[in-house]
Amino acid sequence: MLNLYVARHGETEWNVQNRMQGRLDSKLTAQGIYHAGLLGRKLASTEFESVISSPSTRAVHTAEFLMGDRPLPFETDERLMEIHLGSWQGKTIDQIKAMDPYNYECYLHLPNKYWRDDGAENFQDVITRLESILKSLEETYQSGNLLIVTHGVVVKILQMICKNNSLTKLWIPPVIDGTSLSIVKMEDGKKELILEGDVSHKTVII
Repeated sequence: MLNLYVARHGETEWNVQNRMQGRLDSKLTAQGIYHAGLLGRKLASTEFESVISSPSTRAVHTAEFLMGDRPLPFETDERLMEIHLGSWQGKTIDQIKAMDPYNYECYLHLPNKYWRDDGAENFQDVITRLESILKSLEETYQSGNLLIVTHGVVVKILQMICKNNSLTKLWIPPVIDGTSLSIVKMEDGKKELILEGDVSHKTVII
């Protein structure tokens, strides 16, 4: 049995500004670093076979805080990157609403109809690459625990896959906040969500 401990990266400067990141990047905020440290403490007693992160800087830095001083095997995989948002990347939500109101409405409320031709990915693209890496992980690691650090849309797609839901239900709760933790049990090709979007570590006072 293989267990995936899937964390979203910590809060970033662009998250605070309501700016879409996609494949672009911004630094973790002080709060994002703090929460990553808290999650790292929570996971300190969990043994991991490896840590696999999106290559985006915000994810790699989060992974470093989660690993702490442990000499864990670490690698990045582009299949864990956030959805490519084309010309939306780097723009605020208000700017996107003004420049492309129809597609933004589809993105939020009709994800099965969200489709753009400016180099952006659609949600099916993310499904395809996530299914690919899940298959690779199960073939490479037959058992144990893996720590995965990725992005909000990727985690929502993972939940959708595990629940065998359609794209129309992509955005059903829980919300995937910064450093939230989800756990997926994988065995014989089956995927079961054990924990979804947990942020209980954020309530710890140190």
